[in-house]
Amino acid sequence: MDDLGLFASILGHIGDGNFHESILYNPVNGEREKVEECVKKMVRRAIDMDGTCTGEHSIGWGKKDSLLLEVGPETLAVMRAIKGSLDPRWIMNPGKIFDRQS
Repeated sequence: MDDLGLFASILGHIGDGNFHESILYNPVNGEREKVEECVKKMVRRAIDMDGTCTGEHSIGWGKKDSLLLEVGPETLAVMRAIKGSLDPRWIMNPGKIFDRQS
């Protein structure tokens, strides 16, 4: 994060190797893009080390793209099919993991 000029703290769960980053930035001067790139790099590194893109808080809007990188298109298709069969009207947590397809 130093090379991007960002200030952050990282907190972790020692028992499961899970960490949370808190990156402070100024949204006015373009730092948000730096933060997003930094998070993508952290996710890629975690996956490269056989980790995961998320922890106990699930995927949510912020890491939907990372899920494809982690599990691949076949697994994602199975997950989408299960979601569609259990929630055919897509009313439970719409958009949290999958965007609704027409």
